[in-house]
Amino acid sequence: MSNSAAAERPTVTWQQLLADAVSDPADLLQRLGLPAALLPAARRAAALFPLRVPLPYLARMWPNDPDDPLLRQVLPLDAECNRHTGYSTDPLAESAVQPVPGLLKKYHGRALLIATGACAVHCRYCFRRHFPYADAHTGGSRLGPALAAIAADPSIGEVILSGGDPLTLSDRRLAELARHLADIDHVHTLRIHSRLPVVLPQRVDGELLAWLRRLPLRTVLVLHSNHPAELDDAVRAALAALAAAGVTLLNQAVLLRGVNDDADTLAALSTALHAAGALPYYLHLLDRVQGAAHFDVPQSRGEALIAGLRGRLPGYLVPRLVRETPGADSKTVIT
Repeated sequence: MSNSAAAERPTVTWQQLLADAVSDPADLLQRLGLPAALLPAARRAAALFPLRVPLPYLARMWPNDPDDPLLRQVLPLDAECNRHTGYSTDPLAESAVQPVPGLLKKYHGRALLIATGACAVHCRYCFRRHFPYADAHTGGSRLGPALAAIAADPSIGEVILSGGDPLTLSDRRLAELARHLADIDHVHTLRIHSRLPVVLPQRVDGELLAWLRRLPLRTVLVLHSNHPAELDDAVRAALAALAAAGVTLLNQAVLLRGVNDDADTLAALSTALHAAGALPYYLHLLDRVQGAAHFDVPQSRGEALIAGLRGRLPGYLVPRLVRETPGADSKTVIT
């Protein structure tokens, strides 16, 4: 193909990539060359929690390998249909900490806004896989009461945008929301929790970077990467652009059986994150949500892994092992 023809090829937007995400288990299996015998179970589990995986993320998976660590995070399995004692649909009791719909107030000095229920990828271990987004989000007319509640509480210095994934929203909506928050005198920091820069790095475009640069608030983006294979060249470029825009980059991972429950993988993840400009922040023990018990790793195993990382990495690359306990005044750091 000539250079001129290549130059005329239209760029696929992140919105189109988001719309084109794989949602049919049969399509996922076919694209990866996986056996059709996996399909009945995948359909049963996807009926409880739909499949969704963007093509740029799928492209990083090894074909013909049902144990690929990226695939394991998104492939619906029969194990999700089993009920387990000690697992619930609201493992963090978030329904009890909403002063107004979509505003969560769990910890002093911070408030969390459920900006949307939409995600680019449906992680099978998601602690909000049963969350009632239709009744508990801050979209549309519900934003006003949430902003009023934040403005009325001078203890809130940091607002966290979560979901769903807030970066599935348009830059116009996000910039407008950020302006409202910046107008509240006691709010000084905006924190965004997002998996999009990892699973759909095309989301980090000029428009996103422009409003982030203009924002008068300190801005922190907490990524969610669980495995070093997630960090390809496109992700590294996206993170470099965010850092150049003045955004502080942190990562929180979840300790997942069959994905990252070994010291080599966790050490490689921390090293790759640092090379890409993000610091490891938390390594979460699994939130015990119904449908995700097969991912659980015992706390004792997590402690041993962190001890191993301390022996091979500088301290700033060792994430804090944490568990979130409903009603606690902070995350529980496990030492």
